[in-house]
Amino acid sequence: MLSDIEITHNAKLKKITKIGKKLGLKKDEIEPYGFYKAKITGREYSIHGEKGAQGAKLILVTAISPTPYGEGKTTTSIGLADAIKSLGKSVALALREPSLGPVFGIKGGAAGGGYSQLAPMEELNLHFTGDFHAITSANNLISAIIDNSIYQGNPLKIKTVLWKRCMDMNDRALRQITVGQGGKFDGVERKDGFNITAASEIMAILCLSKNLADLKENIANIMVAYDEDDKPIFVRDLGCEQAVSVLLKEAIKPNLFQSIEHTPTFVHGGPFANIAHGCNSIIATKTAMSLADFVVTEAGFGSELGAQKFLDIKCPRAGIAPDAVVLVATIRSLKYNGGAAKDEITKPNLEALMVGIENLGGHIEILQNFGLNPIVALNKFSFDSDEEIEFVRNYCTARSVKMALCENFAKGSVGATDLAKLVLAECKILKNINYTYDKTDDIKTKIEKIATKIYCAKEVIFEEAALGALEQIRALGLEDYDVCIAKTQYSFSDDEKALGRACGFSLRVKDLQIRTGAKFIVAVAGKIMLMPGLSKHPSALDMKISDDGVISGLS
Repeated sequence: MLSDIEITHNAKLKKITKIGKKLGLKKDEIEPYGFYKAKITGREYSIHGEKGAQGAKLILVTAISPTPYGEGKTTTSIGLADAIKSLGKSVALALREPSLGPVFGIKGGAAGGGYSQLAPMEELNLHFTGDFHAITSANNLISAIIDNSIYQGNPLKIKTVLWKRCMDMNDRALRQITVGQGGKFDGVERKDGFNITAASEIMAILCLSKNLADLKENIANIMVAYDEDDKPIFVRDLGCEQAVSVLLKEAIKPNLFQSIEHTPTFVHGGPFANIAHGCNSIIATKTAMSLADFVVTEAGFGSELGAQKFLDIKCPRAGIAPDAVVLVATIRSLKYNGGAAKDEITKPNLEALMVGIENLGGHIEILQNFGLNPIVALNKFSFDSDEEIEFVRNYCTARSVKMALCENFAKGSVGATDLAKLVLAECKILKNINYTYDKTDDIKTKIEKIATKIYCAKEVIFEEAALGALEQIRALGLEDYDVCIAKTQYSFSDDEKALGRACGFSLRVKDLQIRTGAKFIVAVAGKIMLMPGLSKHPSALDMKISDDGVISGLS
């Protein structure tokens, strides 16, 4: 089989103007960036629904806990949408943009794989339309204004800076730095650090804002520092909210792309689900819902992270809710969760599968508690035995869950037809979402409810810094904010080695970070870092470009 990048190079794509026109976009609403990608402009809508969106069916794709092998969530999302399109339905995808950190690290890009890909994949995975760079520049403009204000006599009496710089790359050396070193003309020396762009509050704001006016207001409300009297200082106090918004003028517009089977795809925003809220932009999702009858979207990592944040944060703010949920799994990943050795992961091992399948069970339970009965999409590999497949199917049946075997990686849309038919049938059933917490709960209670109801923790231990932050949150009157927990993606717990269905553990919250622009509190649990590092052998070491510009090794 050809590599992902070879498949996308061989794909016969349509010009993006034709994709947009068929979807119902007007010519002046499509701003092409080359032949195969475009910005969408001029589509105004209400955050609580617009003409056409009321009847659109929203399909959420989530997954079991990720493993080093990958579960194929984006690949399944694309294959599902392609399959729905092949059945004669009006459909669009609404996905996140890739970060250069994973592209050059381990995980890879966000274009899917095999014959369920977005294309051209290198255009998507490398810079795309420049949104991440605009977000990075906007974030770092705030940092520059803060340090300049301190240098120029410190009129705001800034004492403690909360805001960090960001960069769209994995670089652990930038987690803790010192700025202002040198002479008196080089700024005022202080401790600082970098987050990855996907964890920037600017990214979250862009994805949760409904239009440019809302974006400007949310940026102005970002709390960046405390003064000498321990009073908060906001971006509006710095006076740069308009300049920051200028940098995001184009980035707030959703991007239109396509799959290799020409399914229209809105790709916009890219917060990670382990360190942020893990969903694409509200603008992109609702634009897709105003144009297509069915919209397939995804949320990052496992259901306890991306899906929980999608349902508890994004959906209430956007006035939307999923009509069906797909839960992606592989037998290989389930066996890994059951303790199978890496060098024997492709061999039949029913014993490991019987242990590891409890990870799937945990995710099924989470979604059912939300009031959503998931459809399990089991991505099939050639080394999966019939006995293992039948075991997973029976496990799902015992929990009143339907399962579809998916082969779209190798076969394209035809390999996801069974899944598509199950999803279309599920969309006809009315849903009533049970949210994890009440808006009126205080922040501590919200964290405890997520930990106990979603993660299966027995308790939450708040460390000293977190306890101090809780007091600050109360004093600032921010108890009505949402909660976004940052933790490892590899386990239900905050211990990445606790595989399977971790339960009855203590979740340790070491700090709380206030995001007044995004209107949520980030609870940092365990050893999670907001700036990832590279592995011993990152993907960057395997990439090449020929003298005539052909890229290889990109995934």
